[in-house]
Amino acid sequence: MGVDLNAVQALDLWRGAIVESVRREAPDLSARQMALLLTVYMTPPPHTVRGLATALNVSKPAITRALDRLSEYGLIRRKVDETDRRSVLIQRTVKGSVFLREFGDIIVSAAAETHSTI
Repeated sequence: MGVDLNAVQALDLWRGAIVESVRREAPDLSARQMALLLTVYMTPPPHTVRGLATALNVSKPAITRALDRLSEYGLIRRKVDETDRRSVLIQRTVKGSVFLREFGDIIVSAAAETHSTI
């Protein structure tokens, strides 16, 4: 499925998805939190703070703050790595899966609206 959008159309698609997402009763995530959540859900585990910081080229304290917020929302959970008790694994949750599925649906709807105006 190839979509041929110019920069303005791509921004309008993103705007439509973001506007719809903030209208819902779901958490209002920052760009960093969303990038982190998508990385945890869309790349193969295991995920650690160090690994996520490297993958996103963001400091470990920034990753920790974003993970704190995502944990508060129930979108991810932390678990001590049984093989290396010094390490904490970042795990997916059902609530996080549902959140991203609904966000994906929002993007599909926004794309359909953008496509109908092309």
